[in-house]
Amino acid sequence: MGIYLNPGFNNFNEDKQLINFVDKSMLIATLNKKLNTRDCLICASRPRRFGKTMAANMIAAYYSKGCDSHEVFSNLKISKDPSFEENINKYNVIKIDMNGIVSSKGSISVVEYLSSEVIYELKETFPNINLPDDISLATAIKRIYAKTGEKFIFIMDEYDVIIRDENYTPELKGYLELLVSLFKSEDVNIAIALAYLTGIMPIIKDKSQSGLNNFKEYTMLDAEDMAPFMGFTVDEVKALADKNNMDFEEIKRWYDGYNLNGIELYSPISIIRAIEKKRCSDYWTQTGSYEAVSNYIELNIDGIKDDVIKMMAGESIPVIVDKFRNKITDFKQKDEVFTYLIHLGYLAYNGENKTCRIPNTEIKSEWGWIIGLSKKYKKVGEITNLSKKLLEATYNLEGEAVAKSLEKSHELLTSNLSYNNEQSMQSAIMLSYFYAYDYYTILPEVTTGKGYADIVMVPFVPNIPALVIELKKDKVVGGAIEQIKEKDYPSRLSGYVGNTLLVGISYDSKTKNHTCIIERA
Repeated sequence: MGIYLNPGFNNFNEDKQLINFVDKSMLIATLNKKLNTRDCLICASRPRRFGKTMAANMIAAYYSKGCDSHEVFSNLKISKDPSFEENINKYNVIKIDMNGIVSSKGSISVVEYLSSEVIYELKETFPNINLPDDISLATAIKRIYAKTGEKFIFIMDEYDVIIRDENYTPELKGYLELLVSLFKSEDVNIAIALAYLTGIMPIIKDKSQSGLNNFKEYTMLDAEDMAPFMGFTVDEVKALADKNNMDFEEIKRWYDGYNLNGIELYSPISIIRAIEKKRCSDYWTQTGSYEAVSNYIELNIDGIKDDVIKMMAGESIPVIVDKFRNKITDFKQKDEVFTYLIHLGYLAYNGENKTCRIPNTEIKSEWGWIIGLSKKYKKVGEITNLSKKLLEATYNLEGEAVAKSLEKSHELLTSNLSYNNEQSMQSAIMLSYFYAYDYYTILPEVTTGKGYADIVMVPFVPNIPALVIELKKDKVVGGAIEQIKEKDYPSRLSGYVGNTLLVGISYDSKTKNHTCIIERA
């Protein structure tokens, strides 16, 4: 076993020892179907800490020659699959962690270091094949296959680190040429049974990487049959919650929101951290950075700021993802920015209605932190930062304070043309009560026995009241309260009789003055 060539099962065996290990081994059954087919070149991209490295370790452990992995997989789902015996330990695996490569290369280039390290191990494993010192990696693979008939599997973890990090821009051309030489040439492709590239970003769609257009891509936009392996599924999260005596519904409120091809997915690192600490909180900060979002939402591109504010208020925004070239520079349109943030996991994509939104409470918390530090979003940050005081004012029945806060939010969120749009006022309320997402499930336009309640807030923590909010334009604010009373409470509030606050809000469309009355039900 080598470091790069046929690394064996040790890394994956260590992964398996984790207390909350999740069996994702049926990914191998999916890959077995693609072996030695036109779909054998795969790029699976997803956000940081979504299980990419563990998947790479598992794939290497299964296919690597030079070891017997049967025992490692004996209690996993893949061991029962018909394809299990057919392919286990049958291929020469070259596994490359690009983060490791860039941190170890010293003063030489990425391509030179990577090639020399892998070729060194190829020479040791195939001593009878002439591999000159100046041979390229692609030629070495081709020559070994021609002499032995043995095929290779390439696994490249964080393949895009060179592409994403501008510090390596001078080396980008040579690195892309290496990838093209390995995966585009028909002479070399015949020697490759499978290539599994994983990273955060899909392959760039421009001239520099057009040579890799033969890869099948699985992304946070569309993952097809790979969707169940892009994160933790609902059943996997439920099993972890049951095993660790945690409330699945609370976990769901914090971490759900990603849906790929009809499969609801969760961030593995967030789930594991919550399970380990026995507490749901924002663990995303450990996986990303402020600059990953702020540098892009502060770009001077029409529509970005307005749409970010709307998403902060809980809305979904139309997005055209097909125009994004998977580059992280030279953005010209807001759709490019939002598509990039979908790939990073800061937004979730709905493929059915072509929209994006902030996926869950954890990421909403992260957005709140980012907006709060941004000078361009200073007014938005002021509103979200004051939302805790607004909630306290609501509990204290301070209608005037609530009205002033909503007036400011309504003005910020809308233009003169949309000011009197009911959806705009509803979004203004959602933004003003940003902090409430930590305590409530917030439901717009909830059906009652006699019509609709404009906004209902159902607590998921004890000892706080439910809120029913009614909006009116150019009418006496007391009428909003009376209208709430005339309606039957939504069924979801049946357990809060005696602990519900009725919030009536009205605004004058000409003066833009807001008034608010709050009563206990």
